[in-house]
Amino acid sequence: MKKVSFLVFAMVACLLLVTGCGKDKEVSTTGKEEESNGKTLRIVTDANYAPFEYLEGDKIVGFDVDFINAVAKEAGYEVKLESVGWDPIFVEIEGKRADVAISAITVNDERKQSYDFSVPYFLSTNKILVPEDSDIKSGDELKGNVIAVQTGTTGQEAVEKLLGKNHKDIKKFENNNLAIQELLKGGASAVVADNTVVEEYVKNNPDQKLKVVEDSKSFNEEFYGLMFPKGSELKSEFDKAVNAIYENGKYAEIYKEWFGTDPDIETLKAQQ
Repeated sequence: MKKVSFLVFAMVACLLLVTGCGKDKEVSTTGKEEESNGKTLRIVTDANYAPFEYLEGDKIVGFDVDFINAVAKEAGYEVKLESVGWDPIFVEIEGKRADVAISAITVNDERKQSYDFSVPYFLSTNKILVPEDSDIKSGDELKGNVIAVQTGTTGQEAVEKLLGKNHKDIKKFENNNLAIQELLKGGASAVVADNTVVEEYVKNNPDQKLKVVEDSKSFNEEFYGLMFPKGSELKSEFDKAVNAIYENGKYAEIYKEWFGTDPDIETLKAQQ
């Protein structure tokens, strides 16, 4: 969205209606109404991916939420964050109905053909979630087992590389919560998803007796980025803002609050 054209449109509309223009109301991620200064961005996510974005009541919270708020503030924007679901994120951005998407979105060559991405802001890799008594110890040992994944994710891509595209043993779900439920009820032997997601799930649900299996040979490092419509003027502004919060310590503060460790900022910078 170009800010100048939006303001011109708003002024013309007010004159045609012969009414006074008041300030718009936007709902923030705090759940409170705030007055917009004309620089509010519509940002879309899928709030089913703890600890990155998830719902606490009707409020969207998570690492990504705190991160985008900090970056937007640094760039001089306010945020209107909406949870629209995973697949609709891409539709909204490609159709330019949203300004930015943030939802633990891995940057890859295929997605770069349709969207623009910021500099990386998170390092991740896929890992395997299995019951504690499972014999699965590597990606190769997923063969011959039913695997649950979230559709349209790099977790699905990683499993398809191991088992084959559209393999009968790959069960695809709308989100990882549903994939994990399939594992818990015995409909799958494993879930493959981003390391932070499965690690947080195991930590927060010790009664379900699950464990995480790492296999760096089967799963490559991945980097998350903010996603923009092709040609968006916001990309350069947000790239500068991301680097600014790397330098001023805000990123490390947010990261440590959510994950309890210091981030590897130098590796993130090296990917720019």
